[in-house]
Amino acid sequence: MVRVLAVADEVVDGLTHGLVEQLAPDLILGAGDLPFDYLETLSTRSGAPCVFVPGNHDRDLAGFHRGRSGWTRAGLPAVDPGPAGAVNADGRVVTVAGLRIAGLGGSIRYNDGPNQYREGAQRRRADLLRWRHRIAVRTRRVGARPQSDPQVDILLTHSPARGYGDGDDGPHIGFRCLVDLVQSLRPQALIHGHIHPYGQAPQDRRIPLDRGDTARRPTTSAASTPCASTLSLNTVGYTVFDIEAGGTGITVRRRRHGS
Repeated sequence: MVRVLAVADEVVDGLTHGLVEQLAPDLILGAGDLPFDYLETLSTRSGAPCVFVPGNHDRDLAGFHRGRSGWTRAGLPAVDPGPAGAVNADGRVVTVAGLRIAGLGGSIRYNDGPNQYREGAQRRRADLLRWRHRIAVRTRRVGARPQSDPQVDILLTHSPARGYGDGDDGPHIGFRCLVDLVQSLRPQALIHGHIHPYGQAPQDRRIPLDRGDTARRPTTSAASTPCASTLSLNTVGYTVFDIEAGGTGITVRRRRHGS
């Protein structure tokens, strides 16, 4: 069993003043729009690795490459562009703390800022992520599990899927392609940020894994995810949950909703 601390969008000062040590996570997940030094502090204080995707208010991380000699951009030496020591899962499938994590950052395009995509562009990125996962499973590059077990444990995004916890205003509309991606990768949970609850408890949703099932049923944060659906969880603020690699759902242990 892996204990995960997932954070997004809002800094919670208590986490950096002793709480993260008490929570003792095995893994930190950053779902975007947080200061990179905040993620570094959480990882350092807890001793847990950090996996993140960028949000629409984060810096543009495109074009950076890590080689044997360090980081480069456009062929020139560069410093680590993200949180020091963290794993940028945007557009990738990575295995960290025994969990297989697929990442797709960014939000719907609403201005000329970084990490924003039109639906069509994000769908192409989702298709590429799906292809990369398929190839990695065939060549067994995404972990030590048997080749017959291609399951992704967590889909980490910044934006939610369209119709599953997103907003109605332009900047907060979710991506339709994320529904298809969930139904292809079949993760135990989709962890996202971007949608601030403004003091209200966010309505988490279950995304049906059967493409013919269009039902949208809200769930409580204390519930485990059934096999027939994937829990879409808004982690603005923070969420602590337990998950087993290759399992059938997550169990939320503690949560602080965003303001």
